Amino acid sequence: MPSYTAPTKDMQFVLHDVLNISQSDIPGYSDLEPDFTSAVLEEAGKLTSEVIAPLNVVGDKEGCRLENGVVYTPKGFKEAFEQVKEGGWTGLDMPEEYGGQNMPVVIGSAVGEFFSGANQAFTMYQGLTHGAASAILAHGTESQKDTYLPKMVSCDWTGTMNLTEPHCGTDLGLMRTKAAPQADGSYKITGQKIFISAGEHDMSDNIIHLVLAKIEGGPEGIAGVSLFIVPKFMVNDDGSLGERNGVSVGSIEEKMGIHGNSTCVMNYDEATGFLLGTEHKGMRAMFTMMNEARLGVGMQGLSQAEVAYQNALEYCKDRLQGRAVTGVEAPDKPADPLIVHPDVRRSLMDQKSFAEGARAFILWGATLIDAAHRKGDKDADGLVSLMTPVIKGFLTDQGYDMTVKAQQLYGGHGYIEEWGMSQFTRDARIAMIYEGANGVQALDLVGRKLALDGGKHVMAFFDIVKNFAKENAGQDAEFDKDFIEPLKAASKDLQAAGMYFMQNGMKNPNHALSGSNDFMHMFGHVCLGLMWAKMGLASKKALAEGTGDPAFYETKLHTGRYYMARQLPATALHLSRIQSGADTVMALDVANF
Repeated sequence: MPSYTAPTKDMQFVLHDVLNISQSDIPGYSDLEPDFTSAVLEEAGKLTSEVIAPLNVVGDKEGCRLENGVVYTPKGFKEAFEQVKEGGWTGLDMPEEYGGQNMPVVIGSAVGEFFSGANQAFTMYQGLTHGAASAILAHGTESQKDTYLPKMVSCDWTGTMNLTEPHCGTDLGLMRTKAAPQADGSYKITGQKIFISAGEHDMSDNIIHLVLAKIEGGPEGIAGVSLFIVPKFMVNDDGSLGERNGVSVGSIEEKMGIHGNSTCVMNYDEATGFLLGTEHKGMRAMFTMMNEARLGVGMQGLSQAEVAYQNALEYCKDRLQGRAVTGVEAPDKPADPLIVHPDVRRSLMDQKSFAEGARAFILWGATLIDAAHRKGDKDADGLVSLMTPVIKGFLTDQGYDMTVKAQQLYGGHGYIEEWGMSQFTRDARIAMIYEGANGVQALDLVGRKLALDGGKHVMAFFDIVKNFAKENAGQDAEFDKDFIEPLKAASKDLQAAGMYFMQNGMKNPNHALSGSNDFMHMFGHVCLGLMWAKMGLASKKALAEGTGDPAFYETKLHTGRYYMARQLPATALHLSRIQSGADTVMALDVANF
């Protein structure tokens, strides 16, 4: 059975050596001393590795079952969920007034990777609840917050988001779910939603559905969409649960992966709902949840890559196969271990350098969220808004590719369910699709986010890269060659792609949009290149100052050099594709496909 070990040491390195969080002026960060974060991460690591990870295979094999309108989760899920709740993990970064611990998002993100790496399907139950609670926190009335948030923060009640319908996915303006106003201010919600993760299950007393619907008589299209709170059980004035609402599960979706999560078809038959936020402004409220979810999904790409890499590494150290081309490495054995072979090393280094770079990228993004929320930093808010489609799209595309690489190292055993590697690949695959398919993320990045606030935020990113290179160049010739120069070259490629869009996209938008996927990946590589340059600098500093673990920092430098030399040059390929324009993409008549 596959195993999972929480990467606590690497997480501490990013938090303290690279991001220097305890020295930041973001409110709450001064409390994040290394001893404190170490204690939190060690406890989270113990819970995820020992309790939650062993249920990953159980959830995959058993799945969820629907009996008489009730969905039953896999064996052990309910008990593990109680342990998560008792530990206060579900409200780690939620407000104290609703039962949370009010820790910064950066700590919630660090712990979230452990949970997702241990068991993605299980973690979605609390993750979706967190997103729904955040939407109510941002857009709800005081009464709605008091009614729902204490129970949702504790996960005594869980939450969902209901967007997709059988005939509409990305184009939510086509939705048919209706909301009929009632005399008491509530609405009757009628319609069907599909692909609803954690839509029904046996692990909480109530489920609070956030449902997009159109109020009768409202504007056509997306402008007429509103968001509603629709509880599974009605909530009485004293907080107790009342009668069952008109919402039921029609079926459980049969899907490729995340079998341990109950992905449901949900039917709303004049269910009582309560408007969340403003009429016809449902997308604004839902995007509070969607943006948080997209960052969480980017983390899923990283987490599945990490756990797949951990298991592939152990297999390659243990599995004997052939002899090293430079001479026998294990003379006392009939063959050498797989890890002696250069192409195996290449694959492992691809995985390792991606996972460690992605971890730094996500945590950096979390610090931007904290700066925006805790300091009111509008520049940080704009920058993380720019980064959201990159985090979601690039990290899930690459994360899936890394699980395939890990599976490949097992040879035929990787294709056999007994070894568990296919689950990581199957589970990672959904992250490229839900919360906005990655093609849509790329379109959002190029079509909307680049021009946001007059292009202010993408220019701010270029300045971050330029200033880092300027401040740290010329001190060490080797560091310049290995880190600074590759980063500068990749950033120039990214700027050239942006310039191409400006010069050609206005005349023909297809020239920009046909290159959007390449641009998203190019942007992602530059972001990871920046993270690796920062990690390389931190490692050099630690070695110069003297450290009790020089091997850790030397390994960081070697891994960073690999990424800069073998992965970052992909920006040149992406630029070439972008500059080829849309002519070859759009040349065929539809009939000729």
